[in-house]
Amino acid sequence: MQPSKIRVMLVDDHRLVRETWKMLLESGGAISVIRECDSGLEAIDCAPDLHPDIILMDINMSPINGFEATSRILEKSPRIKIIGISVNSQPGYARNIIEMGASGYVTKNSSREEMLTAIKEVLDGQTYICAEVRSKMHETQ
Repeated sequence: MQPSKIRVMLVDDHRLVRETWKMLLESGGAISVIRECDSGLEAIDCAPDLHPDIILMDINMSPINGFEATSRILEKSPRIKIIGISVNSQPGYARNIIEMGASGYVTKNSSREEMLTAIKEVLDGQTYICAEVRSKMHETQ
């Protein structure tokens, strides 16, 4: 029997970004992208019914940004694990999304390997912050 794939939902308002993530994540065979959402509102609507293992949530979207979408999804479905994603590598973004209930934060500069590490660690119940942001957190302490 084959091990079950990690079920991932992608949320980003840029189609090319979603398509790239899907290609990179599914290439190893351990991940299945079960839904691509182009807005926070779409993610809020479909996440409770789809029960993804992980949601990769873009932060900068409108009219509902990733912070708000994360908070609203977790109100309805607290077992879903969310990893915030942004081009922004400022520690404040990572802190804010974690405060909203997310379990991780990576930047769009993160490698495929780091994205996979983030997904695995978050599934194991840990909080993951990418190396780029962690290094800045240490600089500001």
